[in-house]
Amino acid sequence: MSSLITAQMQAALGARLGHQVSYPVSASDIRRWATAIYWPEPPPEKYLSAEEAWLTAPEDMNPFAWAVLSSDTPPHAGDVPGHDPDRTEKSIGIEGPGLAKQLNGGLKIEYGVPMRVGDTISSERILAGYTEREGRLGRMLFTTMTDTWTNQENQTVKRTELTLIRY
Repeated sequence: MSSLITAQMQAALGARLGHQVSYPVSASDIRRWATAIYWPEPPPEKYLSAEEAWLTAPEDMNPFAWAVLSSDTPPHAGDVPGHDPDRTEKSIGIEGPGLAKQLNGGLKIEYGVPMRVGDTISSERILAGYTEREGRLGRMLFTTMTDTWTNQENQTVKRTELTLIRY
C-alpha cells in the first residue's frame, strides 16, 4: 500500500504556516475578556480589583482576537479556499495528498506563564507532523500543526497542537 505522505510533504515538516505579533496586552483587554467568559456571572474579583502590575489574563484569553500588530502568512495562503482539504500544503506551495474530506481531529493545549499587562505575544504556527492509518472509509491522513505563543521575554505562554484528519 502506498503512502499518502509524499517526499515533498515530509520535507515540508517544520514549515511556517503563520506568524503574528499582538499589540501589548492592556488591563482593559484582560478585564473585558474575563467579563465576557464569565457572563452572565460577574468575573472573579481578581480581574476587577487587582492592581495593573499584578493583573494576569485568563488562560484562554486571545490577544489576537481584535487586531494584530503584525501578521505573516505563507506566500500562497491567500490563493487557497478555506474549505480545500489540501489547504495546508497548498499554502506553503507544495502539492497536497488530494483527499476529498477533512475534519477536526482534536486539540491539545499546554499553558505556560500567564499573560500580564504590557506583554506582547508572538504566535508561531508550524507544520509539525504527518501520520496515517487505515479506517472504515479508507486510508486516513493525520496532520498535526502546532501554534506556540511566547511573550517578549521568549517565555512560552501557550502551546496548541491541532490535528486535522483527512480521508
